[in-house]
Amino acid sequence: MGRIYVKRERVVNDNPEEVYATLADYEEKRPLILTPNFLDYRVEQGGRGDGTVVSYRLQAARRERPYHMLIHEVVKGSVITEQDTNSSLITTWTVSSQHAGQQSRVRVTTEREGSSGTCGFSERLFASSGL
Repeated sequence: MGRIYVKRERVVNDNPEEVYATLADYEEKRPLILTPNFLDYRVEQGGRGDGTVVSYRLQAARRERPYHMLIHEVVKGSVITEQDTNSSLITTWTVSSQHAGQQSRVRVTTEREGSSGTCGFSERLFASSGL
């Protein structure tokens, strides 16, 4: 098995506090920024920050998979992790200040253990579409 690792970064025209607050609000704000390939998204516990539990189905590359994510605020105000309770998948959101706090750099990484052989090759090939 090989490790699958995908990273994306973008600068957002808003201050880090607001960006982080949006990412940490799994009940009201997060659903508004999800792409259409997130299906049946629901908050099972909490709703904001550490200890929140969400579930959804992710449809990518003609495949669909259920996720049950436990949220941790690793560094409150800047780093959130989402860990699937049924697999090795971990997504990490990191928010940092840019241009004297007028903008935010948002980095999202997703990693997990992939399959071997042909299935593993396909997973690595299409990994970024799920991110």
